[in-house]
Amino acid sequence: MYRKILVPLDGTPLAEAVLPHARALAESEGAEIVLLHVPVIPNERFAIGDPTLESSIVKKIEEEAETYMQAEVSKLKKKRAKVSGITREGPIPETILAVAKETKADVIAMSTHGRTGIQRWLMGSVAEKVVNLSPIPVMLIHPSLN
Repeated sequence: MYRKILVPLDGTPLAEAVLPHARALAESEGAEIVLLHVPVIPNERFAIGDPTLESSIVKKIEEEAETYMQAEVSKLKKKRAKVSGITREGPIPETILAVAKETKADVIAMSTHGRTGIQRWLMGSVAEKVVNLSPIPVMLIHPSLN
């Protein structure tokens, strides 16, 4: 049923809490896991004013994102998972959905912070946006379930 499982990661243990669940699903289905990392790149509103410094900050963020993705792919490969990794820039929910379409993912597996009330209003919910806009199933895991 599932051939590709897209797993968005943000570099936090909370997001990584979905990995055992995604791995178990992938093993049971013979599926590939596609890890996705969308680093947060400062935009013009937070510009420092020095183009050289801004460029070096963005480059460092991109390098850290690639290093993180390679490490996560390597960890899963050591556990014999069929896995690949993608790093992409852009608005997070939209980028997750675009990569799901591009990779022909059958399901998106992700952790949710479980924010409610004012926290959710202030910070938004990537998971909620993905669930509401996704044309494919979305498996949400609350980190307390590990």
